[in-house]
Amino acid sequence: MTTPVELVQSLISNPINLEHVRSLTTADVTYVSLNFDNPELHEVLPWAGTNRGPQSIVDTFKGIGRVWETKAFEVRDVIANEQSVAMFGSFTYKTRTLGKEITSPFALLARVTSGKISYVQFLEDTFGTAGSFRASGTWHFRGVATGGDIRVGS
Repeated sequence: MTTPVELVQSLISNPINLEHVRSLTTADVTYVSLNFDNPELHEVLPWAGTNRGPQSIVDTFKGIGRVWETKAFEVRDVIANEQSVAMFGSFTYKTRTLGKEITSPFALLARVTSGKISYVQFLEDTFGTAGSFRASGTWHFRGVATGGDIRVGS
């Protein structure tokens, strides 16, 4: 018998092999990457949003591999029960186009149904990871928590 933690560890060890992913997930697995639905973020990171099926997991990690080099991926804490796994840690990516590095915390939630992963939600510092593609320009924000307008970048 494979535990939910072992299932998730196996999934993240080889998320680009479709047969491997299929062997660990339900046919209708839901994969939520970064948010539920954000069309602007989807323009920058096409895998962002709610996706279904094992192929969506493979497509996400192949996409990540095309645009970033993974320099580090570290799981620091795991909380689990019979149906759910939460993992927390950090990763460091380097953009293949601009050579920018970003280190981000991450949180992963997985649910297991009848011995297979049926739901995965992955969260990270999306402002930082999407920003690693910014080649130039300034972002202007209004009404921020500081009470005023700010500009980020040059």
